[in-house]
Amino acid sequence: MDKKYKVKVNGSYEHQFTDKDINSLDTQEVSPSKIHVLKDSSSFKAEIIKSDFLKKTYSVKINANVYDVEISNELDLLIEEMGLTIVSSKVVNDIKAPMPGLILDVLVEQGASVKEGDYLVVLEAMKMENTLTAPRDGVVKAISVKNGQTVDKNQLLIEME
Repeated sequence: MDKKYKVKVNGSYEHQFTDKDINSLDTQEVSPSKIHVLKDSSSFKAEIIKSDFLKKTYSVKINANVYDVEISNELDLLIEEMGLTIVSSKVVNDIKAPMPGLILDVLVEQGASVKEGDYLVVLEAMKMENTLTAPRDGVVKAISVKNGQTVDKNQLLIEME
Protein backbone atom coordinates (compact mmCIF):
# COMPACT_ATOMS: atom_id res chain seq x y z
CA MET A 1 0.00 0.00 0.00
CA ASP A 2 1.30 3.44 -0.96
CA LYS A 3 2.00 5.83 1.94
CA LYS A 4 0.22 9.19 1.72
CA TYR A 5 1.61 12.61 2.60
CA LYS A 6 0.28 16.15 2.71
CA VAL A 7 2.47 19.18 2.15
CA LYS A 8 1.49 22.74 3.03
CA VAL A 9 3.56 25.42 1.30
CA ASN A 10 3.82 28.96 2.69
CA GLY A 11 0.93 28.22 5.05
CA SER A 12 -1.69 28.11 2.30
CA TYR A 13 -1.12 25.87 -0.74
CA GLU A 14 -1.74 22.19 0.08
CA HIS A 15 -0.82 19.16 -2.00
CA GLN A 16 -1.21 15.44 -1.31
CA PHE A 17 1.09 12.81 -2.77
CA THR A 18 2.21 9.21 -2.34
CA ASP A 19 5.47 7.27 -2.35
CA LYS A 20 4.74 6.45 -6.00
CA ASP A 21 4.67 10.18 -6.83
CA ILE A 22 8.00 10.69 -5.05
CA ASN A 23 9.63 7.71 -6.76
CA SER A 24 8.51 8.96 -10.18
CA LEU A 25 10.77 12.03 -9.84
CA ASP A 26 14.15 11.94 -11.53
CA THR A 27 16.49 13.23 -8.79
CA GLN A 28 20.22 13.58 -8.36
CA GLU A 29 21.77 14.48 -4.99
CA VAL A 30 24.34 17.24 -5.45
CA SER A 31 25.28 17.54 -1.75
CA PRO A 32 23.61 16.55 1.55
CA SER A 33 21.30 19.61 1.38
CA LYS A 34 21.07 20.12 -2.39
CA ILE A 35 19.24 18.09 -5.03
CA HIS A 36 18.62 18.40 -8.74
CA VAL A 37 15.09 17.38 -9.83
CA LEU A 38 13.77 16.60 -13.30
CA LYS A 39 9.95 16.45 -13.56
CA ASP A 40 7.97 16.48 -16.82
CA SER A 41 10.99 17.76 -18.77
CA SER A 42 11.44 20.67 -16.31
CA SER A 43 14.66 21.05 -14.34
CA PHE A 44 14.75 22.35 -10.74
CA LYS A 45 17.54 23.00 -8.26
CA ALA A 46 16.37 22.50 -4.67
CA GLU A 47 18.25 23.27 -1.46
CA ILE A 48 17.12 22.72 2.13
CA ILE A 49 18.02 25.97 3.86
CA LYS A 50 16.48 25.32 7.28
CA SER A 51 14.90 22.23 8.82
CA ASP A 52 13.12 21.34 12.04
CA PHE A 53 12.77 17.57 11.99
CA LEU A 54 10.55 17.38 15.09
CA LYS A 55 8.06 19.96 13.79
CA LYS A 56 8.38 18.58 10.24
CA THR A 57 8.97 22.08 8.83
CA TYR A 58 11.52 23.08 6.24
CA SER A 59 12.61 26.13 4.27
CA VAL A 60 13.40 25.02 0.74
CA LYS A 61 14.98 27.12 -1.98
CA ILE A 62 13.85 26.05 -5.44
CA ASN A 63 15.73 27.84 -8.20
CA ALA A 64 15.69 31.40 -6.74
CA ASN A 65 12.51 31.18 -4.60
CA VAL A 66 12.30 30.18 -0.92
CA TYR A 67 9.28 28.22 0.33
CA ASP A 68 8.24 27.28 3.88
CA VAL A 69 7.06 23.68 3.82
CA GLU A 70 5.17 21.60 6.42
CA ILE A 71 4.98 17.85 5.83
CA SER A 72 2.30 15.58 7.32
CA ASN A 73 2.60 11.79 7.13
CA GLU A 74 -0.20 9.20 7.36
CA LEU A 75 -0.28 9.30 11.16
CA ASP A 76 -0.49 13.11 11.19
CA LEU A 77 -3.33 12.95 8.64
CA LEU A 78 -5.20 10.35 10.72
CA ILE A 79 -4.84 12.42 13.90
CA GLU A 80 -6.10 15.48 12.01
CA GLU A 81 -9.02 13.50 10.54
CA MET A 82 -10.01 12.35 14.04
CA GLY A 83 -10.09 15.97 15.21
CA LEU A 84 -7.18 15.55 17.58
CA THR A 85 -4.08 17.67 17.74
CA ILE A 86 -0.54 16.71 18.59
CA VAL A 87 0.51 18.19 21.93
CA SER A 88 3.17 20.84 21.50
CA SER A 89 6.61 20.02 22.79
CA LYS A 90 7.72 21.01 26.28
CA VAL A 91 8.97 24.58 26.60
CA VAL A 92 12.60 24.69 27.73
CA ASN A 93 13.21 27.35 30.38
CA ASP A 94 16.50 26.15 31.89
CA ILE A 95 19.78 25.99 29.98
CA LYS A 96 22.02 23.47 31.71
CA ALA A 97 25.60 22.39 31.14
CA PRO A 98 25.62 19.32 28.86
CA MET A 99 28.98 18.29 30.35
CA PRO A 100 31.45 19.51 32.99
CA GLY A 101 33.68 22.33 31.84
CA LEU A 102 34.82 25.93 32.09
CA ILE A 103 32.68 28.95 31.16
CA LEU A 104 34.79 30.94 28.70
CA ASP A 105 32.20 33.60 27.85
CA VAL A 106 28.64 34.58 28.72
CA LEU A 107 27.30 36.20 25.56
CA VAL A 108 23.99 37.59 26.89
CA GLU A 109 22.80 39.76 29.75
CA GLN A 110 19.87 39.37 32.10
CA GLY A 111 16.71 40.78 30.51
CA ALA A 112 18.03 40.35 26.96
CA SER A 113 15.60 39.15 24.29
CA VAL A 114 16.95 36.18 22.37
CA LYS A 115 15.79 34.28 19.32
CA GLU A 116 16.03 30.53 18.79
CA GLY A 117 19.61 29.68 17.85
CA ASP A 118 21.20 32.83 19.35
CA TYR A 119 24.51 32.18 21.13
CA LEU A 120 24.25 32.27 24.94
CA VAL A 121 27.36 30.76 26.55
CA VAL A 122 30.73 29.40 25.44
CA LEU A 123 31.66 26.29 27.45
CA GLU A 124 35.11 24.70 27.18
CA ALA A 125 35.03 20.97 27.76
CA MET A 126 37.63 18.35 26.82
CA LYS A 127 39.77 21.05 25.14
CA MET A 128 36.91 22.01 22.81
CA GLU A 129 34.81 25.17 22.80
CA ASN A 130 31.06 24.49 22.75
CA THR A 131 28.67 27.36 22.10
CA LEU A 132 25.29 26.78 23.72
CA THR A 133 22.36 28.33 21.89
CA ALA A 134 18.84 29.45 22.80
CA PRO A 135 16.37 26.57 22.32
CA ARG A 136 13.53 29.02 21.61
CA ASP A 137 12.65 32.71 21.42
CA GLY A 138 12.45 34.29 24.87
CA VAL A 139 13.93 36.62 27.47
CA VAL A 140 16.92 35.83 29.68
CA LYS A 141 15.48 35.74 33.22
CA ALA A 142 18.67 34.97 35.15
CA ILE A 143 22.31 34.06 34.55
CA SER A 144 23.77 31.65 37.11
CA VAL A 145 27.39 31.57 35.90
CA LYS A 146 30.22 33.97 35.08
CA ASN A 147 33.33 33.91 32.92
CA GLY A 148 36.07 31.63 34.28
CA GLN A 149 33.69 29.56 36.42
CA THR A 150 33.88 25.76 36.32
CA VAL A 151 30.56 23.93 36.05
CA ASP A 152 29.32 20.39 36.55
CA LYS A 153 27.15 18.40 34.15
CA ASN A 154 23.49 19.51 34.35
CA GLN A 155 24.39 22.63 36.35
CA LEU A 156 21.97 25.50 35.68
CA LEU A 157 23.59 28.16 33.48
CA ILE A 158 20.73 30.38 32.29
CA GLU A 159 17.01 30.66 33.06
CA MET A 160 14.62 31.92 30.39
CA GLU A 161 11.10 33.32 30.59
